[in-house]
Amino acid sequence: MSHAPFTALSAVRRLAGVSLLALTSLAVQAQSTPAGLWKTIDDETKAEKSLVRIVAGADGALVGKVEKILDPQAKADARCDKCEDERKDQPILGMTIIRKTRAAADGQTWEGGDILDPNKGKVYRLRLKPLDGGARLEVRGYLGPFYRNQIWQRVE
Repeated sequence: MSHAPFTALSAVRRLAGVSLLALTSLAVQAQSTPAGLWKTIDDETKAEKSLVRIVAGADGALVGKVEKILDPQAKADARCDKCEDERKDQPILGMTIIRKTRAAADGQTWEGGDILDPNKGKVYRLRLKPLDGGARLEVRGYLGPFYRNQIWQRVE
């Protein structure tokens, strides 16, 4: 039985293959979380509204901030005049609209915390659920027994 001689080139190829596999696995795992940049889509008009970046905060909970306003009819310097908490009259651009959301026990959804609709000044309990391998995000806001869904699209 003969074996191909071990060469530095074959070792590099094997290492590259293992590295690629590990990176692909990490990319798939990252895509199945709500972390990333999302294009928000209005559930009623289907119009693009903004870009929201969701990241893990210092305590591990997810937070989301408005990074860009896409709605051509919205004012660039719009403020949350209908908000009733510390965000009252603050600029919507750069505003934290998702707070304190954590992975649920099922590992498929993130819940708890809240989401703000800055146009209405309403704060809703929140559930996030990645769809289509993380390409889309179901964003469900609850107010009492009632809820509203939006489907956001991953930008990056």
